[in-house]
Amino acid sequence: MTWPSRRAPQAAAPVGTVTVGGIDPGPPSDEDLPISLYSSHRPRFRGRAGTAASTVSTLVVIGGLVALIASPAAGSFRNGFLNIHQMWIALAGDPSRGILSVGKGFVLNIWLSLLCEVIVLVLALGVASLRLTRGPVLLPFRALAIAYTDFARGVPVILVMLWVGFGAPSLGIKEISTQSPVVYAGFVLVFSYSAYVAEVYRAGLLSVPRAQIQAARSLGLSSRTTLYRVVLPQAVRNVLPALLNDFTSLQKDTAIVSTLGVAEAVHSAQIAGGVEFNYSGFTVASILFLLITIPLTRYTDRIMNKDRNRRLAGTTA
Repeated sequence: MTWPSRRAPQAAAPVGTVTVGGIDPGPPSDEDLPISLYSSHRPRFRGRAGTAASTVSTLVVIGGLVALIASPAAGSFRNGFLNIHQMWIALAGDPSRGILSVGKGFVLNIWLSLLCEVIVLVLALGVASLRLTRGPVLLPFRALAIAYTDFARGVPVILVMLWVGFGAPSLGIKEISTQSPVVYAGFVLVFSYSAYVAEVYRAGLLSVPRAQIQAARSLGLSSRTTLYRVVLPQAVRNVLPALLNDFTSLQKDTAIVSTLGVAEAVHSAQIAGGVEFNYSGFTVASILFLLITIPLTRYTDRIMNKDRNRRLAGTTA
C-alpha cells in the first residue's frame, strides 16, 4: 500500500533546467554566488560613508608603514637602503670612482627586454604550431618541441644563464665562444621564455572552437590562411593577458643578466654598493623596474576586465 505524499505537487521543470531531486532550485540568490562573480553586491558603506572608510583605512596603512620605517629600530635600514645622497650617486654614477650609472644600466634592461620579446613572439608561435601537428613525418620534431618546453620551463633561468654564460666560451668554437655576455644573456632569455609563451599560444589555439576552423575551410580557405586569418587572431585575443604577464616577468628577469657581469641596473647597483658600502642603489633599481612593470600590470588588468566584460556580454545576449 502506498501512502499519498503530503508534499505539494511540483510543476514540471522546463526543458534544459537543472533540477535537484526533481525540484527546480530556481535561480541562485546573491548569497549563493561569490561576491567577485557579480557586480550587484551592495557595499557596507556607500556615498560619504564609503569615502570616509576608504580614507581612514588608507591613512592607517600608510601611517603604519611610515611609523615602521621612521622608528629608531629602522635607522640602519634607512641609512643603508634609503639614503637620498647615495641613491643619487647610484643613479647618476661616478666614473672617476668606478661607479656605473644605474640609470644608464636600466636602459640596457629596457632594450634587451624589447628585443627578446619580439624574438620570443615569433619563435614561440613556431614551437606551439609544431606541438599541435599530427603528421607522422613531424613526430621527431614534435618530440623535440615537447622536450624543449619541458626542459626550459623546468630549469631555473639563472642556472641556464650560468651554463651558457660560462660554458659557451669554453667550447672553443669561434662563432659561439667569442660572443659578448649581452648576446649570451639575450639567448638565455629567449630560450627560456619562448617555452612559456609557446604554451600560452598553444592554449589559445586550442581554445578556438573547431566549428570556426570547419567554417573557414568550407569557404575554401587554405590551412595556412585559416590559421593566420581565423584561428590566430582569436587565439591571441584569448591569451593576451597571459602574454602580457609573461612579458612583465621577462622585463624583471633581465636583472638576472647581472650574473654574467653585464653592466645593467642591478650590476651597476652592486658596484655602487661595493664602493660606497651602501645599498641604496638597489632601491633605485627597484624603483626603475616598478616604473615600467606597474603601468604594464595595470594595462594587463584593464585588458582582462575588458575581455571578461566581453565574455559576460556574450553570455547574456
